[in-house]
Amino acid sequence: MNGFRIGGFQIPPVIKNLIIINVLVYLAEETLGNNIQTQMFNFFALHDVQSGFFKPYQLITYLFLHGGWSHVLYNMLFLWMFGSSLENHWGSKRFLIFYVVSGIGAALCHMVVLYTEMAPLAQQVHALPVEMQQEYLTNPNFPLNNATVGASGAVFGCMAAMGWLFPNEYIYINFLFPIKVKWYVLIYAGLELFSGVRATAGDNVAHWAHLGGGLVGLLLVIYWNKTDRRNFY
Repeated sequence: MNGFRIGGFQIPPVIKNLIIINVLVYLAEETLGNNIQTQMFNFFALHDVQSGFFKPYQLITYLFLHGGWSHVLYNMLFLWMFGSSLENHWGSKRFLIFYVVSGIGAALCHMVVLYTEMAPLAQQVHALPVEMQQEYLTNPNFPLNNATVGASGAVFGCMAAMGWLFPNEYIYINFLFPIKVKWYVLIYAGLELFSGVRATAGDNVAHWAHLGGGLVGLLLVIYWNKTDRRNFY
């Protein structure tokens, strides 16, 4: 299947379809009303395993939901920037496997952090009578049931893979300022680590999911590339 071109830029088929699906899902979130959006988040966003809303399939479906226009647009821009070379290099099937595995890795890492942070609250809930437990565990506004959405973890996997395979390629910040991929990835990862450790109040960014997706993506690309170093330079 040939790539899709917009304004002279080639978009490989998997990335093209991921962008379309993510934008369409976000349009559905915005246009079908608050009740439908709440139901979409309850069923398909990622939840703490201790939450009454958690389902295993959310490890994948959360990748296709977003919390705002800037959230989805930046994720899709970064997916195109870092994913296109990977899909062209690996082919569509391997890239899709990589994207999904990175997204699952990001979710699992985030869930470990969530489980640790929410364990005291979950213990308090489980000490209540069963009827009250269900009331709390099925209330979307209860902190234990906070939803996590976005493709950022999988995109961070793409960034890590680009940093490993093509470290000396250039990207352009704001389409103007060139920087080598390896430095961009290292700086971005350092900022995410700092933000994750600092954990300031009101910060609703899943920094550990980003780092988890990047780590899983890096490990996967190292495993795939361990006998072929032709593209590491």
